[in-house]
Amino acid sequence: MTSNSTPTLLFNLEGRVALVTGASRGIGEASARLLAQHGAHVVLVSRRQDALDRVAATITASGGKATAIAAHTGDSAARIALIEKVAQDFGRLDILVNNAATNPHFGHISETPETMVDKTIEVNIKGYFQLSALASRLMKKNGRGAIVNIASVNGVKPGMFQGIYSITKAAVINMSQAFAKECAPWGVRCNAVLPGLTDTKFASALTQDEKIYNRVMDIIPLRRMAQPGEIAAAVLFLASDAASYVTGTTLTVDGGMIGCGGI
Repeated sequence: MTSNSTPTLLFNLEGRVALVTGASRGIGEASARLLAQHGAHVVLVSRRQDALDRVAATITASGGKATAIAAHTGDSAARIALIEKVAQDFGRLDILVNNAATNPHFGHISETPETMVDKTIEVNIKGYFQLSALASRLMKKNGRGAIVNIASVNGVKPGMFQGIYSITKAAVINMSQAFAKECAPWGVRCNAVLPGLTDTKFASALTQDEKIYNRVMDIIPLRRMAQPGEIAAAVLFLASDAASYVTGTTLTVDGGMIGCGGI
């Protein structure tokens, strides 16, 4: 990357294929829209085809390029089939955004049912790991690629009553560093975004409880939740050439919660 590269070129994703999981709503949808706005052909993935078709239709109506593929990223066979289809249909993959996640248990860590432990690990760790492994090998063929994992501030400091979820997000941070280290010779970068409290359906267990919400606001210096688009901006940066020398790092987007000592 030369010093005279313009901002427009740095964020230009024309000709690139970007796969975004959990793309039917929230951070995934916002990220897919932003990547498409900057020229990427986005492959939208979630479990519901109808929800994906809605997002894809609005992206294409705005002049973007989008393909909707329903797949359960909590299932190994589905993950393999997904990457195989991308390879078959596009012959390449330039960007992977691992965003789909689950948090089925909100309660004391000692009372977490084993079934919920297994489900959270399958989606949040094994899903991210297998997709990253498959995607990185496909990216290697073109000598470049970017993996962006959506982790969480809970991966740094566990959230109250979010034990197993926090544990999996800590694993995602370490996983991002491991892939960054070993895939660097292939030209493949891997980084993690750590959102704080974000205005999504996923966070509704926190945002809809007034006592919990007020308690969280007390430790966020900016005194508000993030909007999904604010997290998507971090994804765009890490996926683009603006971050061409950035790998193995975490980008925290939390309104100052961690950096200012809120948690």
